[in-house]
Amino acid sequence: MNDQELRAYLSQAKTIAVLGAHKDPSRPAHYVPRYLREQGYRVLPVNPRFQGEELFGEEAVASLLDLKEPVDILDVFRPPSALMDHLPEVLALRPGLVWLQSGIRHPEFEKALKEAGIPVVADRCLMVEHKRLFRGPLPL
Repeated sequence: MNDQELRAYLSQAKTIAVLGAHKDPSRPAHYVPRYLREQGYRVLPVNPRFQGEELFGEEAVASLLDLKEPVDILDVFRPPSALMDHLPEVLALRPGLVWLQSGIRHPEFEKALKEAGIPVVADRCLMVEHKRLFRGPLPL
C-alpha cells in the first residue's frame, strides 16, 4: 500500500479497534493506541484480560465479536502464531483495513484477508506511519 492510499485510509478513519490492547504504559499495545486517541480517533480496546476496564476512554471487550459498531481500522498487537485463531472474528467484523504492527507477519492470514476483500498492512507501526505521513520527517 503506497503513502497516498495510507494517508486516505488514515484521514477517513474514525474508529480503530485494537486487538491485544494493554494497560501497561511501557508497552507498544498501550502507547500506540493512546497516541491514536490523542490524534482524534475513537479507540476500542480488545483484550479478555482487561474486559470491563476502561482503556483509552472506552470499555475493553474480550473479543472482536463483542464490538457492536463498524470499525474502520483493526490494529493488531498479537503474535503471528495467534492470528489464524482470530481470523473468523476479523472476517465477521469486516474492518476497512487490518494493520499488523511491527514484527507481525503471517502470509496465510494476510492472504485470507485479501481474498475476503480486506486490505492489510503488515510489519509496520501505525503510530510511526501516522507521524511520518501527517507530521513530515523529524529533524535530526
